[in-house]
Amino acid sequence: MVIKHLLESQQFDEELLFHLFSQSELFRRNPNLKPLNGKIMATLFYEPSTRTRLSFETAMLKLGGQVISTENAKEFSSAVKGESIEDTARIISAYADCIVIRHYEDGAAAKTASVSKVLVINAGDGKGQHPTQALLDIYTIFREIGRIENFKIAMVGDLSAGRTVHSLSYLLGKFKDIEIIFVSPKNLRMKDEIKDYLTRHGVKFKEEEDLNKVLPQVDIVYMTRIQKERISAEDYESAKGKYVINLSNLNLLKPSARILHPLPHVEEIDLSLEIEQADKRIAYFRQAENGLYARMALLRHLLM
Repeated sequence: MVIKHLLESQQFDEELLFHLFSQSELFRRNPNLKPLNGKIMATLFYEPSTRTRLSFETAMLKLGGQVISTENAKEFSSAVKGESIEDTARIISAYADCIVIRHYEDGAAAKTASVSKVLVINAGDGKGQHPTQALLDIYTIFREIGRIENFKIAMVGDLSAGRTVHSLSYLLGKFKDIEIIFVSPKNLRMKDEIKDYLTRHGVKFKEEEDLNKVLPQVDIVYMTRIQKERISAEDYESAKGKYVINLSNLNLLKPSARILHPLPHVEEIDLSLEIEQADKRIAYFRQAENGLYARMALLRHLLM
């Protein structure tokens, strides 16, 4: 499958996903493969990031490539002088073989791609999408439960502003026998456009407000934090602390169930370090590690 720029999770199809899963496992077993020797990746991040930026950069280095980077382009690039994102993209695409961009505005990755001479990968833009997070999420589900069809998933928290749940919902629309339960406050419910997409693709979904009612029913719990930086102060205060996984409701989950989270987690996960390390149902740190191998596979596929 040819992808000129990776901007949204709908661009993945089933054949490509299983190819990327296979390649991820290959790189996990063979850390000394260097298929991208001589390639340069530019990471252009206008928002803070730990996992996404560092896993992309580590992936490129492990593949034998090189990295040029600005950790906070909002303050430490010519954006501070008023340069447009399009002009920045024109310049950087002359220096690198691909651009990985994170931005606080919806559609920023598409603007970058519209003028770039090289591959652009959306690493999260505003309240829009985060397709490589969806890739590592579905890869994690496959590794944890052994399938990417016939399961029930609860998406919990800020579903209105959460680009990770948007991207994962679009991706799940491609598979059979999946049921999604959206658990959120009324003011932070999933976007209508995504629910319409799921309806068109025959994916069952429903909306609930009671997390504890949902936990015994599902195979996957996808927790998210309430994103203070993307919603109004009033919305944040009304939703803060409403949904929490703690020791008492953890035990409502089936032994085979798994908890995912795009991280960082704050008040919505209230478990001790010992429990996080010992309980196999807690998968979010394995999920973050999987991001390295999934992004290695993706970079190899897009740049070879």
